[in-house]
Amino acid sequence: MATSNKKQTFLGGAAVLAVATALVKIIGAIYKIPLNRLLGPRGFGYFNTAYEIYSILLMISTTGLPVAMSRMISEAKTLGQTRQIRQIYRTSAIVFLLIGAVGTGGMMALCLPLAHAFGQVNSWFAILCLSPSVLFICLISTDRGYFQGQSNMMPTSISQVMEAVCKLVVGLVAAYVLKKLTGSMVYAAGGAILGVTSSTLLSAVYLKFKHRQSETELQSEQCLDPTVYSRRSTVGKLLTIAIPITIGAAGLQLITAVDTSVYMHRLLGPGLAVPEKLKADTADYVKGIYNFCQTVFNMPCAFITPLTISAIPAITEQLTLRRRRAANTVAESAIRVMSLISMPCSVGLIVLARPIMQLLGGYSGADLTLAARLMQILGACVFFNSLVLVLNAVMQAHGFVYIPVINMVVGGIARLIVTFILAGNPKINITGAAISTLSCYALISVLNIFSLRRVLSRPPRIFSNLYKPAIASVIMGGGAWLLVRLTRNMRVLLQLGVSMVGAVVIYVILVLALRIITADDCKLLPKGDKIAKILRIH
Repeated sequence: MATSNKKQTFLGGAAVLAVATALVKIIGAIYKIPLNRLLGPRGFGYFNTAYEIYSILLMISTTGLPVAMSRMISEAKTLGQTRQIRQIYRTSAIVFLLIGAVGTGGMMALCLPLAHAFGQVNSWFAILCLSPSVLFICLISTDRGYFQGQSNMMPTSISQVMEAVCKLVVGLVAAYVLKKLTGSMVYAAGGAILGVTSSTLLSAVYLKFKHRQSETELQSEQCLDPTVYSRRSTVGKLLTIAIPITIGAAGLQLITAVDTSVYMHRLLGPGLAVPEKLKADTADYVKGIYNFCQTVFNMPCAFITPLTISAIPAITEQLTLRRRRAANTVAESAIRVMSLISMPCSVGLIVLARPIMQLLGGYSGADLTLAARLMQILGACVFFNSLVLVLNAVMQAHGFVYIPVINMVVGGIARLIVTFILAGNPKINITGAAISTLSCYALISVLNIFSLRRVLSRPPRIFSNLYKPAIASVIMGGGAWLLVRLTRNMRVLLQLGVSMVGAVVIYVILVLALRIITADDCKLLPKGDKIAKILRIH
C-alpha cells in the first residue's frame, strides 16, 4: 500500500487507528494470555515490572514530542509551508535520536538497580532485554508524528499491527525456548520481552521506508508559503510544546512506578497477613494477578488514543484558520465518541468481571475472587481514564499544555497517599492499588473539566454529550447482568459469549434509538452524508 500525504477526516483517521488498535489488542491477547500461563504470576510480574520501567522512558521519549510535531506540522500544512514541514521533521529527528540513545544506555547500565528499586530483583534480565527498544521507539515516534500531523494515520496503523505480530511470534517462542533451556522464569520473562524489542526494530525500519516515499510526494506539492524558520527557532517551539506534555505524562508514569514500589513495600510490611517467610512470594503472586487485570483494563483505554491522536491536528487546523466553533465541533465529537466506547466497556467490565477473569486469566477459587474484585474497580476507572485522555488532547490543541501537567501531578499525589493507606491494611492489601488508580483518574477528570471552563470562553460541552451514552450503558449493563444470571450453569466461554453478544445488541439498539450519533459526527467521517442518510440522522 503506497504511503501518501492524503489527508483523512478527523473520525476517518481515528477509525483507521481504531481498526489497527483492535487488531493489535486481539494479537496482544493472543500473546499475553498464553504468556501469563507460560510464565505464571511470578514470571508475569517480572515481565510487567520491566514494562513499567520501560513505560516511564517511553513516555519521556514519545509523548510530548510527537504531539508537538503533530501540532506544528498541522499548522504548517494548513498554511502551505511545505519547506517548514521538512525542517520540523529533521529537527525532531535529531532530538528524538539523542533522547533514545540516552534512554537505552541508561536502562542497560541501571537494569539491576532498577530491579532492586521496584522490589523485584529477578526482573533485571527483562529490563536489560527491553532497553534497546527505547531507541527504536524514538525513531518510530519521529515518523509517526510526521504522518499524524498531516492527518495521515495509515502508516502508524500498519506499523502498529506489524509490531503486534512480531511481538507475538518472537516473544512466545523466545519465552518458551529460554524456559526450556534454563528452567528459570527470570530468563523466560526476558525472552518474552525480546519480542517487544524486535517488534520496535521492525516498525522503525518500515516507517523510515514509508517516510522516504512520502518525502518525494511532499516535494511535488505546491508551496504556498516558502517560510522556513531556523533550526533554533523550530527546536524552541518544539520543546515549548513538548516539555510540559512530557513532564505531565512522564510524571504520571513515574507516579505509577512509585505506586508499584509503594504497594509492594506495604504488602511486604503490614499489608499481607501471612507468615514472614511467605510474604515475598505472596506479594509477587498477587502483584501478578493485579498486573493481568491492568492488561485487560488497558484494552478498552487503548481505543481512545486514536481519538486523541486524530483530534489534536484536526482542532489545531481549525484554530489556525480561526474557526473556533468548528474546533469545538471536533472536540465535542471526540468527547461523544469517547463516551460511546468507554462507558459500555466500563459497565461491561464491572458486570462481567468474574467470567472475564475466569476465562482470560484461568483463575479459580480465591484467586478468581480477587481478580474479579480488582477488575470491577479498574473497570469503573476505564471511563475516567478515557475522559482524561480526551480532555488533555483538547487543552493541548488549544495551547494550554501546562494545565494537564498540574492536574496529573495533583491526581498522582492523591494516588500515592491512597495506596499507602489502603495497601497497608491486611483486609484490603492489593485492592488498595486498584482503588487508588480509580481515585486518581476521577480526580484528574474533575480538575480537567473545571480547567476547561476556566481557560476557554466557550468550552466544548461535556455533560450534554455524556448523559445519553451513560443511559444506554446502564441499561445495557442491566441486560448483561440478567444474561449472566440466566446462563450461570453454562460453560464460562458460552456464558460470556451469550452475555456479551446480548449486551452489544442492546447497546446498538439504544444508541440508534436515543440518536446519540449526530449529523456533525457523520460529517467528520468519509462519505458522512451517505452514512447520515442510512442512519436517518438530520
